[in-house]
Amino acid sequence: MLSQYAKRIELAAMRVYDVASITPLEEAPKLSARLGCRVLLKREDTQPVHSFKLRGAYNKIAQLDDAARARGVVAASAGNHAQGVALAAQRLGIPATIVMPRTTPAIKVDSVRSLGGRAVLFGDAFDDASAHAQELVEQRGMTMVHPYDDADVIAGQGTVAREILQQLAPLRVRQLDAVFVCVGGGGLLAGIAAWIKHHSPKTQVICVEPEDSNCMGAALAAGRRVRLQQVGLFADGVAVRQAGAEPYRVARALVDACITVSVDEICAAIRDMFNEKRAVPEPAGALGVAGVKRWAQMHDVTGKTYCAIVSGANINFDRLRHVAERAELGDDAEALLAVTIPEKPGSFKRFLKQIGRRAVTEFNYRYSSPSEAHVFVGIKLSGGLAERAALIDALREQAYPVLDMSGNEMAKMHVRFMVGGRAPGLYDEHLFRFEFPERPGACLDFLDAVGSRWNISLFHYRNHGAAYGRVLCGLQLPRGQVGECRKSLDELGYEYWEETSNPAYQVFLGTQAES
Repeated sequence: MLSQYAKRIELAAMRVYDVASITPLEEAPKLSARLGCRVLLKREDTQPVHSFKLRGAYNKIAQLDDAARARGVVAASAGNHAQGVALAAQRLGIPATIVMPRTTPAIKVDSVRSLGGRAVLFGDAFDDASAHAQELVEQRGMTMVHPYDDADVIAGQGTVAREILQQLAPLRVRQLDAVFVCVGGGGLLAGIAAWIKHHSPKTQVICVEPEDSNCMGAALAAGRRVRLQQVGLFADGVAVRQAGAEPYRVARALVDACITVSVDEICAAIRDMFNEKRAVPEPAGALGVAGVKRWAQMHDVTGKTYCAIVSGANINFDRLRHVAERAELGDDAEALLAVTIPEKPGSFKRFLKQIGRRAVTEFNYRYSSPSEAHVFVGIKLSGGLAERAALIDALREQAYPVLDMSGNEMAKMHVRFMVGGRAPGLYDEHLFRFEFPERPGACLDFLDAVGSRWNISLFHYRNHGAAYGRVLCGLQLPRGQVGECRKSLDELGYEYWEETSNPAYQVFLGTQAES
């Protein structure tokens, strides 16, 4: 397998530079100093389409014969692969059709069209678009350019690793200890692992995935490919439910370890890239950096040299707000606390004195009763988890009931932006958190579907520039109808989580207790 892919990658290197760039391998001095190791950044975000995807797409398309070229190529994608296929086909003079979900942001649709591709909007999700693309293959004889489950695409992505090893000598690197690779379907991982293990077998290949989209890690742990029931949507570039068959075959033999990182850690890694290079990678593009940081927490990295693949920079501007909100939490540089304070003059001042000279990032107040008030407060930290624990202990020593909300997704996504509490007599409220495809009329469709039978007692909608909206919704469910409601929600097909017992809900209601 190694020699076979090494030959394929060598041949791919004779093609891909017709359209792709040899991207820089750069030092990350600030991150290196913080982690105590040497961190190098492979800047695939600087490609013409701001992603490595161009390599594999071009390598695949360039090998088509004249008859196949005349019939054209088709791909299903809502992001980087779409732009890679469009540019590759444009350079080769081949018609390209890109099937994209109707939820795809206009900036990506316009980008495909500006590169000469025909963008077809179909369905609300990737699976719908993929099925339609396959219909075009069967009806018109077009060639499918798969984003990752194709040996030629994998070989094209493998040229990234070929460059990395060639670029080590000018940086005076004698041994690269590990390379950290973002993983969706696994095409990039397979290509890099094949080249690295053939030419530098002592270098570890580390798969990095979001905690809520770890299809490759789950497959390697199970010893077979698995299909995730649902995937997180923040790192949309790697939101894949099942790893490709060929990438999995390669990864099973060659990948050394798989690690996962949280949304907050991804946001912190995006901020790290901005601080290092004034660059803003997309969430999937920052996975490699987040992986290095997580690895440094788990192992002794002193004297080691690591490479993180910065795989892409096609981020929607609207998402930067969400990234900025969560980056501090990802580095344990902010604490979100729910605290009960006395409802009397001077309480707020006394509470701030307990916090000390730390910066307060937000302060949300809700009157609870004549004797007490509930606050939701964000506090900047410089000492990470240890400082947060010490701060909580100090507040509790002063008889403040405290609930740590720093790791609570509902609190971070919804409650910190809400005010209010339980209305009198509202004792049959059940709380659900939803995600649904974002399109014109989507919120109305949601309300029609969910609110047609049960009364909606709470509604908080938020979108941070992704293709999916997020809603926190309270439904009044009379005794005995909870199971019926769950069945109805399952039939509607919306992704949802029950949150009635979430401590963040008690914060909102003003009934939280110390935890």
